[in-house]
Amino acid sequence: MTKRLQHLLFALSFAASPPVAAEPASSPAGAGEVAKAAVRAFDKLFGGPHAGHRAVHAKGVLTEGDFIPSEAAGSLSRADHFQASVPVVVRFSDFAGIPAVADGAGVASPRGMAIKFMLRDGGETDIVAHSYDGFPVATGEAFVGFLRGLADPDPAVLRTFLASHPAAQTFLDAPKPAPASYATERFFGVNAFRFTNMAGASRFGRYRLEPVAGAAHLTAEQAAGRSPDYLAAELRERLVNGPAEFRLLVQLAAASDDVLDGSKAWPDDRMTVDAGVIRLTRLVPDSETAQRNLLFTPLSLVAGIAPSGDPLLVARSRSYRPSFDRRRDDQDRKPAAAAPNGPGQ
Repeated sequence: MTKRLQHLLFALSFAASPPVAAEPASSPAGAGEVAKAAVRAFDKLFGGPHAGHRAVHAKGVLTEGDFIPSEAAGSLSRADHFQASVPVVVRFSDFAGIPAVADGAGVASPRGMAIKFMLRDGGETDIVAHSYDGFPVATGEAFVGFLRGLADPDPAVLRTFLASHPAAQTFLDAPKPAPASYATERFFGVNAFRFTNMAGASRFGRYRLEPVAGAAHLTAEQAAGRSPDYLAAELRERLVNGPAEFRLLVQLAAASDDVLDGSKAWPDDRMTVDAGVIRLTRLVPDSETAQRNLLFTPLSLVAGIAPSGDPLLVARSRSYRPSFDRRRDDQDRKPAAAAPNGPGQ
């Protein structure tokens, strides 16, 4: 099939697009409190807070490169970065909120990939993805319950939660092998967005990131034998020899697919749009310091890409803010805060 025919079929698919759901006019009441509760639950689960670090995905490495959109990207969305190449900053991370977690440990999965596109007008937009196709639960409140169940010393608490949340049980049971490299892992943006093109036609879709080098993972024995920091070391060596590349795909929803529930993966036979290539060429100098000052959130959006109304989008974005504020405060805190004249504010 020629590229011209592929683009024509894609354009025609808008005619059969599912209806766009209404978006909430404002954030759900209490979303801020749910977000704070999630951060506290992560702290309990991972022995935090750990000063200067995220409550979850504490250990990571920061890279730089470019995003080169495909021709099909412009047919999907009028977003600025779907029209022309832009720089990107990408953070890869282990799951746990433990800064010194070994890369081969089970608690290090699923891995994270957060992407910040630096737009031509000086703005930015983000994608936040992880290496499991789906989310354990559908709402922020349920996620707090899941985390509390994981952290509770009484196993009956988690069993009771899982009995009424089968997606969380599936998440726990699913294999999550350690990748041979961050550049050989697949990542999924588990929440849906509404993509609107120049003609005003809209489709719902979810992001997928496919490693150009192909997916490759380690056995548990191989992972246990690797250096605790093998992923950052491997990526550094890889980038000396050439770029690490990912294809940015958008999986389009069919009329029967739930765009408001991130715990429900869509079938693999859904149409995907190849939106372009993320090409990473270097590690950011002093990556540890630089990544502490960055906030990635799935609701950092741009014209042409809008939220679907999935409540997890608000819950996830709100939970990143207190974690970011806390590590910023840790970094800015000065010894003078404990001066003889009294405690600092």
